[in-house]
Amino acid sequence: MATLGMVRTGPSGAGVFFISTLTIIIIFNTGASQAQKGDGCGNTVLGPSSGTLSSINYPQTYPNHTVCEWEIRVASGSRLHFKFGDFDIEDSDCHFNYLRIYNGIGPNRAEIVKYCGLGLQVPELIQSSGNEVTVQFMSGVHRSGRGFVLSYSTTERLDLITCLDKGIHFTEPEFSKYCPAGCLTAFGEISGTIPHGYRDSSSVCLAGIHAGVVSDALGGQISVVSSKGIPYYESTLANNVTSTTGLLSNSLFTFITSGCYGTLGLKAGVVRESQISASTVWEWSDADGQPSMWGPSGARLKKAGRPWAAAHSDQHQWIQVDLKREMRITGITTTGSTLIEYPFYVSAYRVLYSQDGQHWQTFREADIDRDKIFQGNIDYLHEVRNNFIPPIEARYVRVSPTQWQQRIAMKLELLGCQSHTNEGTFRRAPETVRPRIFRPSPPKLSTNPPLQSDKTTLTPDIRNTTMTPSDSNSVALAAVLVPTLAMALTALVLALVCAWHWRNRKKSTEAVYDLPQWDRTGWWKGMKQLLPSKMSEGEESVVRYSSSEVTRLRGRETAPVLLAEPAEYAQPLVGGVAGALGQRYAESDQYDAPLTDIYHAYAQPLPTSGPEYATPIVLDIAGHPVSGPLGQVSVSTFKGHGPAPLLPRTDSGRSGTRPQYDTPKNMPGQALPTDELVYQVPQNGAQKETENS
Repeated sequence: MATLGMVRTGPSGAGVFFISTLTIIIIFNTGASQAQKGDGCGNTVLGPSSGTLSSINYPQTYPNHTVCEWEIRVASGSRLHFKFGDFDIEDSDCHFNYLRIYNGIGPNRAEIVKYCGLGLQVPELIQSSGNEVTVQFMSGVHRSGRGFVLSYSTTERLDLITCLDKGIHFTEPEFSKYCPAGCLTAFGEISGTIPHGYRDSSSVCLAGIHAGVVSDALGGQISVVSSKGIPYYESTLANNVTSTTGLLSNSLFTFITSGCYGTLGLKAGVVRESQISASTVWEWSDADGQPSMWGPSGARLKKAGRPWAAAHSDQHQWIQVDLKREMRITGITTTGSTLIEYPFYVSAYRVLYSQDGQHWQTFREADIDRDKIFQGNIDYLHEVRNNFIPPIEARYVRVSPTQWQQRIAMKLELLGCQSHTNEGTFRRAPETVRPRIFRPSPPKLSTNPPLQSDKTTLTPDIRNTTMTPSDSNSVALAAVLVPTLAMALTALVLALVCAWHWRNRKKSTEAVYDLPQWDRTGWWKGMKQLLPSKMSEGEESVVRYSSSEVTRLRGRETAPVLLAEPAEYAQPLVGGVAGALGQRYAESDQYDAPLTDIYHAYAQPLPTSGPEYATPIVLDIAGHPVSGPLGQVSVSTFKGHGPAPLLPRTDSGRSGTRPQYDTPKNMPGQALPTDELVYQVPQNGAQKETENS
């Protein structure tokens, strides 16, 4: 406590001398000290290497005739730099309303800068020449002005930002910045939660506190990734910061973390009931005499039924979890009773940890010499998360309630991962401080009935309090399912592509004997000019030609049937192909009957009054008959349908002896064209003898 003499000059110029008693708050940390004094100081956190200070009532108008001075000292050899988040002080000549920054503390300090003005933009960093700085804010009579917000850090942090910087102020898809201490302010606002992300209108540093990546008391480095926005942002309470619900935005941001935020097994049942113990257990009997025990086994988060409840309502109660081996513990999630008929919950608590279950240490933040009190729940139902910065590495964890609603009752889940002892992050007590030793005692039972009074302990000051829905813990499941589904989908696509490729390859190897690329109509009209006379009008005959050899070459089971007009001689569609096939058929069986299931290149049957056997017409590519010795003409082994009986087979046909052919007879009243190629049919033995005689 100190008494300061001050002279204030009013707007009339008359001097008024008075003595004011001001409170000086001094905090010593690792060779650094900070102090603030005056009645014009607003939200202030002066950390060992960074901090934030603002005018009183910011962002509302600061009062008249106020003054505040902040004295900041960091480790020897370090220097400080400052950055304004907002500056709006009314005055034109900086005579009555202004802000000054000095090198040094005390009467020998030297002014660095002096600012005033409404909406003043100060983009550059203001740097000191030493490790001690004084910041002075003075206000006289004024009508407007929000005041100011100022952040500082040591000069090693070149990427310093302020508590007012939002996601929309950064255009990079990924960036890393340094958040100062003291960004847990009443004028900050965020929407969203981890791991889904925060709306781009959210304050980046305040969101970092909510996510558990930086501490409000210390500040810290953050790594941020921006991505496309989502339609809805949840509202949750974590680390004494409440995020509000938000609607669709163009973009969002989230934080890159170590990933050590998984659950440690209470909810999933990995931690057995024998590993959970408590100081006392509340037990009572209802009107029917049925016992009701609120044991530690009910303290699992999201487990239906009664939670753990202490038999006594005092600060000596605790619930403890044995993890069986040293783990890295990064956070804790708690709820109240979750029973509407018993709306009990713990509103504040300490966290203790131990390696052997005998010697306990209370959690403290780095470079802070006092125990941390965590904000608990604000109702009996919704979850609240708190993170440990730095993480705890221990086997045993104990929660000791300090404030509660009606009765101590809670459910919990620990967050963390496997321990990494080689990183040296295990929190050890200072050598000069001997931690208090708590020895667990067997649980005591209380037979008191449920409380009917509304007696309530004090609830800590909670900023931005809103209802908080339950937190989602499906990140680990999604990390397994997404790659599995992607692999299954890839395998299915590859299978379909292979099947399609195999089918096309199979089609390309088939022997095609039809005319897919030819104009069949035009070609057939040309072929009809080479045909002899037609059958009697109204007579139609459908013949399908095939053989086992064609079936093997084509590789197809069915084919379209060719319907053709009757002709005197059966004509091949392609002379060259038909001739080649005819030789192959003749080698196996010269008088084979055609099958009826596969379309063949010979499309016209023989007329009823014509010869029983026909030979193919040999054509060149232009469709003209090919002249040459008869011995070179391929033999057709196809038989036509007609009323005349078929000639019997002879032994000469099977012995491979060359058959002899005769010219076909013309139909009555029809003359054979002189330019037609002569067609012959094989003769049987009786016919040969008659002709020889």
